[in-house]
Amino acid sequence: MPGPSPGLHRALLGLWAALGLGLFGLSVVAQEPFWADLQPRVALVERGGSLWLNCSTNCPRPERGGLETSLRRNGTQRGLRWLARQLVDIREPETQPVCFFRCARRTLQARGLIRTFQRPDRVELVPLPAWQPVGENFTLSCRVPGAGPRGSLTLTLLRGARELIRRSFSGEPPRARGAVLTATVLARREDHGANFSCRAELDLRPHGLGLFENSSAPRELRTFALPPEPPRLAAPRLLEVGSEGPVSCAMDGLFPASEAEVYLALGDQRLSPDVTLEGDALMATATATASAEQEGARQLVCNVTLGGESRETQENVTVYSFPEPLLTLSEPNAHEGKMVTVTCAAGARALVTLDGIPAAVPGQPAQLQLNATENDDRRGFFCDATLEVDGETLRKNESAELRVLYAPRLDDSDCPRSWTWPEGPEQTLRCEARGNPEPSVHCARPDGGAVLALGLLGPVTRALAGTYHCTATNVQGQAVKDVTLTVEYAPALDSVGCPERITWLEGTEASLSCVAHGVPPPNVNCVRSGEARVVEGTLRVVREHAGTYRCEATNARGSAAKNVAVTVEYGPSFEEVSCPSNWTWVEGSGQLFSCEVDGKPEPSVECVGSGGTSEGALLPLAPPDPGPRAPQIPRELAPGTYICNATNQHGSVVKMVTVSAESPPQMDESTCPSHQTWLEGADAAALACSARGRPSPQVLCSREGAPRPQRLRVSRQDAGIYRCLATNAHGTDARIVTVGVEYRPVVAELAASPPGGVRPGGNFTLTCRAEAWPPAQISWRAPPGALNIGLSSNNSTLSVAGAMGSHGGEYECAATNAHGRHTRRITVRVAGPWLWVAVSGAAGGAALLAAGAGLAFYVQSTACKKGEYNVQEAESSGEAVCLNGAGAGAGGGGGAEGATEAAGTAEAPAGGEVFAIQLTSA
Repeated sequence: MPGPSPGLHRALLGLWAALGLGLFGLSVVAQEPFWADLQPRVALVERGGSLWLNCSTNCPRPERGGLETSLRRNGTQRGLRWLARQLVDIREPETQPVCFFRCARRTLQARGLIRTFQRPDRVELVPLPAWQPVGENFTLSCRVPGAGPRGSLTLTLLRGARELIRRSFSGEPPRARGAVLTATVLARREDHGANFSCRAELDLRPHGLGLFENSSAPRELRTFALPPEPPRLAAPRLLEVGSEGPVSCAMDGLFPASEAEVYLALGDQRLSPDVTLEGDALMATATATASAEQEGARQLVCNVTLGGESRETQENVTVYSFPEPLLTLSEPNAHEGKMVTVTCAAGARALVTLDGIPAAVPGQPAQLQLNATENDDRRGFFCDATLEVDGETLRKNESAELRVLYAPRLDDSDCPRSWTWPEGPEQTLRCEARGNPEPSVHCARPDGGAVLALGLLGPVTRALAGTYHCTATNVQGQAVKDVTLTVEYAPALDSVGCPERITWLEGTEASLSCVAHGVPPPNVNCVRSGEARVVEGTLRVVREHAGTYRCEATNARGSAAKNVAVTVEYGPSFEEVSCPSNWTWVEGSGQLFSCEVDGKPEPSVECVGSGGTSEGALLPLAPPDPGPRAPQIPRELAPGTYICNATNQHGSVVKMVTVSAESPPQMDESTCPSHQTWLEGADAAALACSARGRPSPQVLCSREGAPRPQRLRVSRQDAGIYRCLATNAHGTDARIVTVGVEYRPVVAELAASPPGGVRPGGNFTLTCRAEAWPPAQISWRAPPGALNIGLSSNNSTLSVAGAMGSHGGEYECAATNAHGRHTRRITVRVAGPWLWVAVSGAAGGAALLAAGAGLAFYVQSTACKKGEYNVQEAESSGEAVCLNGAGAGAGGGGGAEGATEAAGTAEAPAGGEVFAIQLTSA
């Protein structure tokens, strides 16, 4: 048979070549790297907390997938290529969840790591000893159970706020929990009363978390120092029954001396010491009282206790009984001629002596007798007693006085019959009498008048003049004598006869008269100050009569003068100058209404609103004499008509007052916002600033620094600091305003790196920079079928690793803010080994195009067609969500290497895919 024709042979070869190239393209697509991803890969969660894990893959159609973990699950969300699951009540120190997908007969895996941490909720400091001797070591131990991981834990032992020791447990295994820190500390005096504590710090800031701190309850340390020497005890060697003796106990070198306890006892009797401190020295003093039951030798004990240790000293004290000697008179108050017996006696062992004559033997009394006479009056007797106790001779004595009773006697030497004294000088009036008992002397006028103060130094007054009957009396009888007292004195003006102040009422009749006392009766004349005419008779009172008058009384013994102040009172009256009918009050000026009224005494004034908003309101009046009790200055005052009423005890008067209110300028955030925003390109606007005030203020605003040029449209140069000033007749108010200018976005730069062509499998980066305020959001539109595209955190950079033919084409960067949107395009060309297919023939090209179309249909049907990856949601929930969007223009690979760029403000044409990844913090 003839073989095939050469043309058919060439056609078959071309078909096989085209099919081979198509199968080669499919194998290239099939061998693209697929992966599984678990987010977050590493997480640190508080023990008992929860976490969302997102398990995803780039496999176009995974057969199955899942998330393997031993932790409890609460909820699950699924998509075609992702799985999100919430894990709750996480308590294990460390777990490793596994994300897996089955794709193209291979298992894709991503392993994560979840660790838990526990805050240092319990920080315990081991109790300190009740007392710690100074100079000895004690142990501080801190325990923090359960907190971890231990490698992030730091424990610090503190004295007050000062750190003693700090230890970090870095390097410990991640699963380690809890920690203990122990330190040995030397006790010092200054540690007494100091608070020791432990602070735990769990520092998770390197893991994106915070610093967790907690401290133990402070524990107080009490240190002490007690010297080995016993205390020093001082006390009397002998102590009489019923008497008191001082006892002192001293000790040095105590710390803290205020905490020391002192025990003092005499025999079985515990004393109550008074403790005084001076530095480290202690002095305890007490009073020991001996009782009859303690008579004999007794021990005095002093015990000092501090910090649970004691020091003690003992001394011997002898308690004895030695009663006072008893000296008795048979007649202590004897009449003349009466026999008196004197006896001296003491205790059974005492030897007594009476007026130098001893008793015969110890324990016996001594006696003497006498016949009482006047000379024995006030005679003294002395009784002495001695007693031998423990080698010492003790002595006590007693004395007594004999009184002899007799009748009074008044002699001229002790009580003269007449006295003549001038008025004024102090004198002692004496009229004394002898007698026993001592007589009482009483001198009084027979008519029951004045009584002389005998024996006392006092002034001589005219009231004492006269004849007095003096009587001396005691129980034995009395004596009587008449005494005459003469007093001479000059004239006097008192307040009764001539008052210092006189008040007259205007329009009435009055006279000025003064009565003087003196012997002989004085003559009185009154003259007004500055005048020579004597005031006599009745006067018709006018205000000019007010003033000071001098009244003088004269007699043969001298003269007396006195000033008399005359006050003329009258009813109230208003004057326009001192109380105006029209008044303007400025708000906030601190002004009080001045309404002074003429009148005496000073009238009281009250102004009350009579209608409108001022109905019943009180007008704040300035006091005549400003002082600490001045009325409060009002912040607001209702304008209107007020009725002012002035009143004193002589009448009242009324006046109408009209009040108007004005205020200085005032601006605040409501009338003049401190921050204002303009839009670039808008009609030029003035600042929105106004002010409150009466009269209405004028507001002018000027820019600080360079003046703002006049423009028809707002530009960015208009942004800056402006100062607005409001002015009226009562002042000014200023406010600073910050103006910000916002503007539409513009894509200022769109560049490719590398700038040349991209070979298959190579990497390239597109960078987009925009100018806008507020800052623009960046989004990208890529050619259809372009997969594995990565974006930076702010979307400003688009990167592709392992470029394929599908990555070639036109890319668009769009910048968007609240004021608009601007786009710019750039073309990326990927040069590959398939270019030779184009020259192999029409049939080969057709087969290759058919294979490419099938592959594109497969990729576009399985990928997130016309969508956006929203990483903002992926970060918070652990899942990537595909969002529908408008398509871009068709892209394609060309034979020439390189990238071209185009810019525009219109929306991109339909038919492309947008990959917009928004990265924000959770």
